[in-house]
Amino acid sequence: MSGIKQLAGQTIWYGLSNVLTKLIGFLLTPILTYLMTDQKGVQEYGDFSLLYAWIGVANIVYTYGLETGYFRFSSDANVSQKQLFNTTFGSYVITTLLLSGILLYYSQPISEFLGIGKLPQAIVLTVLVMVFDTLSTIPFAKLRNENRPRRYAFIKIFGVVVNIGLVVLFIYFIPKHFSDSGNALTRWVMHQNRVVLLVLANTIQSLFVFLFLYPEWKRFRFRINKTLWRTVMRYSTPMIIIGLAGMINEVMDRQMLKSFLPYSMDENMRIVAIYSANYRISIFITMFITAFRMAAEPFFFKQKNASNAKQTYARVMKWFVITLCIAYLFTGLYLHIWQGIIGRGYRSGLGIVPILLMANVFLGVYYNLSAWYKLTDKMYWGIIITAIGATITLVGNYLFIPKFEMYAGATVTMVCYGSMVVLAYLLGQKYYPIPYAWKKLVAYMVITVLLFLVNKTLVSFTHNFWLKTGCATVFMCIFLYLVGRVERKELKSLPVIGRFIG
Repeated sequence: MSGIKQLAGQTIWYGLSNVLTKLIGFLLTPILTYLMTDQKGVQEYGDFSLLYAWIGVANIVYTYGLETGYFRFSSDANVSQKQLFNTTFGSYVITTLLLSGILLYYSQPISEFLGIGKLPQAIVLTVLVMVFDTLSTIPFAKLRNENRPRRYAFIKIFGVVVNIGLVVLFIYFIPKHFSDSGNALTRWVMHQNRVVLLVLANTIQSLFVFLFLYPEWKRFRFRINKTLWRTVMRYSTPMIIIGLAGMINEVMDRQMLKSFLPYSMDENMRIVAIYSANYRISIFITMFITAFRMAAEPFFFKQKNASNAKQTYARVMKWFVITLCIAYLFTGLYLHIWQGIIGRGYRSGLGIVPILLMANVFLGVYYNLSAWYKLTDKMYWGIIITAIGATITLVGNYLFIPKFEMYAGATVTMVCYGSMVVLAYLLGQKYYPIPYAWKKLVAYMVITVLLFLVNKTLVSFTHNFWLKTGCATVFMCIFLYLVGRVERKELKSLPVIGRFIG
């Protein structure tokens, strides 16, 4: 129980930092969708969304799974922590410089491929973001491995404040209050595409975060242990393929919407912008999943030799799924409130939100299930599962986007992640059987969807805000009461919550 309590406590701290980190997108969504309402603004928001989708792909290539390898071997008593840090960080220094040089040389062709051919400077800035973010990866992993979530959270929050402040400065204050000023900075900002300004804000944020991590990397010495590097790379290399296939599942829907919608390019980009803005409403689930992964990855490796490790993993999964269901209802039931974070011109896509929420629930469950192939060093199964998911994404979107548009992208994403969950569970039970209470977990998810659908049917007869909110609260309380009854014995043993369980 103490291990789970530690995991929960660290998840809260990582959650705090990642809540605020994700709030960059969450807060930028209302700012940008309200400020960028004209046709040009919507197209720029679409360009920005596509660019950041591809940043995720670049991140996989830049980091090539080495972070997971760091956690895997940091739990090995035979490996020097100092050598491991110097080897992994040094590897990043070399590969980051090489990759960045190639991308900078081809910045113009890359910008044309992404459909922003007039903005090669955005690619240059994006490369700088990748440089600083990649070099921050191992220092952040060191903090996580040393169970220092508070410092991790502080640095992440600091970066958030810098980013939001710069975005508001570039997009709102300078154009609105200083447009007539004659100074060079104002003139430069007023003549820049807003995509460039948004990426510039991210670049400055990434630089400041890297500098704040100086205490973690100041003792770095460029001494790569070649034997250790080869060992770590043999474990980590499959993560490149797993990561790239995973990113296809995460970003290809937007790229394929742009390419396969049967309209003009301007109209296609408008739909991509609407889809991307509504995707952001699933923020509560993605924030929790990210926070959990930050805490769980080192936790799973440290627990693997414990006698009750599998029972611990099963209990973690149960509470993880319960929390995901609560996050689904918190977002889906109160969608009439959360729609306010996007401008009215983007709300035609609200119907895809419940589908994307369930897709993210499946994704979270898959991340939890995927621990088995990392713990058993059977990374090739991760490649196979994610490759199957990527195939579903590509084929499904190709077949259905022309007819069903945004709903195709959302539904295919849900089917993709659901299929990956089934495969990961079945294979995991063969190679590393964990006693998951799968009947109970499925029941929780089915009940969650039923409560959402019943609420949606009832509130469809009214436009009254308070009636909708009251009805949503009733159904949320029903689910919480159900969990309290079913998990009563375990909840009573908790130090704070137990006092409220009769």
